[in-house]
Amino acid sequence: MRYYLGVDLGGTNIAVGAVDEHYRIVGRGGVKTDLPRPAEEIVKAIWEACRLALSDAGLTLEQIEWVGIGSPGVVNSASGEIEFANNLNFHHVPLRRMVYECIGRPTYLENDANAAAYGEVLAGGARGYQDVVAITLGTGVGGGIIIGGRIYSGYNHAGAELGHVGMFYGGEACSCGAVGCVESFCSASALIRQTKDKMKAQPDSQMWELCGGDMDKVSGRTAFDAMRAGDTAGSEVVRQYCDYLGYAVNSFTNLLQPQIVLIGGGISHEGETLLEPIRQYVYTHGLVADPEKRVRVEAATLGNDAGIIGAAFLGNL
Repeated sequence: MRYYLGVDLGGTNIAVGAVDEHYRIVGRGGVKTDLPRPAEEIVKAIWEACRLALSDAGLTLEQIEWVGIGSPGVVNSASGEIEFANNLNFHHVPLRRMVYECIGRPTYLENDANAAAYGEVLAGGARGYQDVVAITLGTGVGGGIIIGGRIYSGYNHAGAELGHVGMFYGGEACSCGAVGCVESFCSASALIRQTKDKMKAQPDSQMWELCGGDMDKVSGRTAFDAMRAGDTAGSEVVRQYCDYLGYAVNSFTNLLQPQIVLIGGGISHEGETLLEPIRQYVYTHGLVADPEKRVRVEAATLGNDAGIIGAAFLGNL
């Protein structure tokens, strides 16, 4: 049996899995980390999390084929550099070399969203597909693109930033500094803002009751819960949000024509309530008329494990 270490380098937590050749996580390790910190300290924390995963799996480092790391930011997988990562405060950090020198096993490096998309292709909702778009709906909107079974990151290693594709000219301000990005309409943060705006306009909405009259308690579920309770305002928020997301997914589909689009992140737990309106939008507005060739729109299945599994198998690319 062959074993690999997959590292998901997050803003507050470094999660590591020891993964076997059948994509099963057989041991886990995690280290909390406050960012930003010097790269040397991050490398030490990565090794500590790896050590914990090895111990949990009952493995030695010598049994590990290689270490794969998924990191936020602009990642040059060819050179092994993190060219820029805002939340890590990394600028041209040779993380692959640094981890190799610390751990002593072959090391691979990729953007974390790309690694997660690859994990879903290997063992999750996109298993068996070669052309995939993966979208993660969180505080922002993450994206990963797989073409021909391989990660697409573009000429300058900053491709697949689906959250920062332009959606509406002159629209809502985005965290990236631009306006009208997909993220500013389709992220969980955007849904919360849309919910609060509707609550202000509809003081008799059940959404007020659901959050105990406290807007600080509004979440991405509030409007969906209100819709299920028969609340008109909640239904309007959900319908508008699904239209925004359907518009974005249709744009990605018309550009890339993937076999499947996977939706991940907390909002994806709404299941068919979210997915079916997106499918119908894409079927209505997309360019492919043949029902047998329409893109599938499904929920991602691996959750946070997608990044670990995808990172663990970067050495196969």
